[in-house]
Amino acid sequence: MSMLPIIWVAVGVLFLLVLNMKFKINGMLALLLTSILVGILEGMPLENIGKSIENGIGGILGHLAFIILFGAILGKLMVDSGAAQRVASTLLMKFGPRNVQWAILVIGLIFGLAMFYEVAFLILAPLVISIAVEAKTPFLKLGITMVAATTTAHSLFPPQPGPTALVAALNADIGMVYIYGVIVAIPTIICSGIVLPKLLGNLERPIPQLLDQQEKFTNDQMPSFFVSLIVPLTPAIIITAVTIMLLFIPENQKGTISFLKFIGSAQISMLIAVILAIFAFGICRGKSILEVMSSYSVAIEKVAIVVFIIGAGGAFKQIIMDTGVGNYIADMMRDSSISPLIMAWFITVLLRLATGAGTVSAITAAGIVGPMMHTFNVNPALMVLACASGSNTFTHVNDAAFWLFKEYFGLSLKDTFKTWGLLELTNSVVGLIIVLLLSIVV
Repeated sequence: MSMLPIIWVAVGVLFLLVLNMKFKINGMLALLLTSILVGILEGMPLENIGKSIENGIGGILGHLAFIILFGAILGKLMVDSGAAQRVASTLLMKFGPRNVQWAILVIGLIFGLAMFYEVAFLILAPLVISIAVEAKTPFLKLGITMVAATTTAHSLFPPQPGPTALVAALNADIGMVYIYGVIVAIPTIICSGIVLPKLLGNLERPIPQLLDQQEKFTNDQMPSFFVSLIVPLTPAIIITAVTIMLLFIPENQKGTISFLKFIGSAQISMLIAVILAIFAFGICRGKSILEVMSSYSVAIEKVAIVVFIIGAGGAFKQIIMDTGVGNYIADMMRDSSISPLIMAWFITVLLRLATGAGTVSAITAAGIVGPMMHTFNVNPALMVLACASGSNTFTHVNDAAFWLFKEYFGLSLKDTFKTWGLLELTNSVVGLIIVLLLSIVV
């Protein structure tokens, strides 16, 4: 079987790194040029390359554009009103600088379980940066802790789309997935969120310009802790409440179900939070609508390039998927005699690296190794967690989450590989090890 499909993707990634790191070409332009190059090398008809790029940008930004914009606006309003400083100073006072990392770990797990990763990241990032400033600690240290917790929760636990799809595909008991998932998640996030930052050396980086708080607020100038926390938590509260309510509403009440799904969507719940923030952090604090809209506009200006880079990343991912590289890897591994749990993890990792699509990678791997479960007497819940751990692995330039982390925190590609890459790799490897240990006793 020819290795050319994988070789051409590797050439494309190398080309992208050279454009960005050697020639300092903007990430968006470099990604688009790389997408075209890989499409040509893989033998795609030229007219299909343009269509794939269009579908990739539309697919990723159709879901993420407003979430990213609303998240940036919410963060900017919190910074400019003193709400972020209030949350940071209160948490520091309650937990102390030494223990605040553990508080962020718990909050990250809750947010990662309750909402899409991108929403959780954009809500928590300004809080983490404010806490880091107050604690006089590098924001990347706390940022790694937060991302480790949110990505792990997002990857392992229903009702997030990836693990939910895996539970259905492998006929696993969702209760056992939760029980074993907790056993897998705890050591995983401690390794990647607490231990890893201590091993990465100097993590001092400039505060991202969007969230660089120039003004220091007095106690009277800041909103209350309750208001400062409840407004950014609004999407999590709405999404969680809707998820629970839908469990008890009869299927014949279609109007009620439709309304709940509407307000419980990531975009609408974020919009509600932004509207609340405009009043709670602006108008009700004595600011004019013009002052509030100034923060609103600055946030959009600062985050616009992030949106376009993520869109271009979606184009690159779509090109790779449309060339069938994922199917090639799946076919290559189908006849292997490795343990089904290790194979499920390894196939998912390879597919995630090749395509940047976590859920697609995990479901594809589940389809390959699922039939082996009965032959090898593998617990379906552990198979779900093996695939889920594989999807939560080292990713690179074809993954929107990679670019979100890089651009929002203002990092170089080198620093992004060092931080994001290593924390995700740690998540994945530790997750697999715990799954394998569990398979010995269950």
